[in-house]
Amino acid sequence: MRPQPAQAQAMEAVEDIVIAGAGLAGLATALGLHRKGVRSLVLESSPMLRASGFAFTTWTNAFRALDSLGVGDKIREHHLLYERMITFSAATGEPAAKVSLKMQAKSGPHEIRCVKRDFLLQTLENELPKGTIRYSSKIVAIEEDGNATVLHLADGSIIKTKVLIGCDGVNSVVAKWLGLPKPILSGRSATRGLAEYPAGHCFGPEILQFIGQGFRSGVLPCSDTSVYWNYTWYPSPADGDAEESVAKMRSHVLGKLRAAKIPAAALDAIERSEMSDVVSSPLRFRSPLALLRGSISRGGVCVAGDALHPMTPELGQGGCAALEDGVVLARCLGEAFAAAGSGGGGHDGVIRAALEKYAEARRWRSIQLITAAYVVGFIQQSNNVVVKFLRDTFLSPLLAKTLVAMADYDCGTL
Repeated sequence: MRPQPAQAQAMEAVEDIVIAGAGLAGLATALGLHRKGVRSLVLESSPMLRASGFAFTTWTNAFRALDSLGVGDKIREHHLLYERMITFSAATGEPAAKVSLKMQAKSGPHEIRCVKRDFLLQTLENELPKGTIRYSSKIVAIEEDGNATVLHLADGSIIKTKVLIGCDGVNSVVAKWLGLPKPILSGRSATRGLAEYPAGHCFGPEILQFIGQGFRSGVLPCSDTSVYWNYTWYPSPADGDAEESVAKMRSHVLGKLRAAKIPAAALDAIERSEMSDVVSSPLRFRSPLALLRGSISRGGVCVAGDALHPMTPELGQGGCAALEDGVVLARCLGEAFAAAGSGGGGHDGVIRAALEKYAEARRWRSIQLITAAYVVGFIQQSNNVVVKFLRDTFLSPLLAKTLVAMADYDCGTL
């Protein structure tokens, strides 16, 4: 029996801003709004914070965003500052490029660290008021109701909101509702791990990259006692059942890297590391044309983070761009709510204009990052003989400098 209108109304909760997803983009946006004096509700589908991927490279642009959110120093305190990036050719075992990371950015020195994802998420969560995040809350349907958006959750509850921000990842329900096409499979997969060294490790303050035929790997110390690594490759029938278990995946990676003359210390980090139960995942990206033509925002709904700009990992900018999104979005919405008065009632046009301003600010940045990541990845992992020759002779330094150049960006303050 359908509920009567009065009964249905009683079941609805009403919120000014709902954020779908408690990942980097979602928590950064919520914290930015909190700093601006605007309350939001974060809906997270899992029962706790999810920190898949172990760690991520946090470049200069990300630290500018973290400083705007007021948590930059808390992250710096626990993570090593890199001084250089060394790219090795797996064919020779020799360095193909060395780039100093002490160079100056447009507005100060560069700053690159590898940050543990769970530490950053917990830091952001701890800065939020209690009750901001509602766990085990999955959105299963979205409807429009005049100037409001109605969310139907898996537990049967209903929330009506003025603003819905989709930070719900690469398989975003909100992005689908906006009409953005599904991300494209790149043909590559990635696996990752984190090694702990209670007595300390032998790695210096540097990013180590290994570029081989059909694969790319990186080893990055997070702190004096932990080392993160990643490995991306083109899966083929010759790989057999490598993706069936952690043991088989680890053996596959070690076999490829041993054959490629990778240093013993890097192999040791992989051998002793913790790996996810999901041993590998296909790498997806959103077509730049889809962002050029598609709707990043419509009415009171928009997307951020991987829901907006899923990209391949060669630039190390996916998480960094998500933090940028959070700052820009919080700034635009904070200004709109301040202009509209308490709660923004009766000023839906101002709020929608703020989301459109955010969308235009992030559209071109997202297109640039997705395109650059794809091109860098294609060159780094190409099996083509000509591309391989060019990469090993003079393209590697250019690619390394591209990574640094993409990080020389300032999303501004709140």
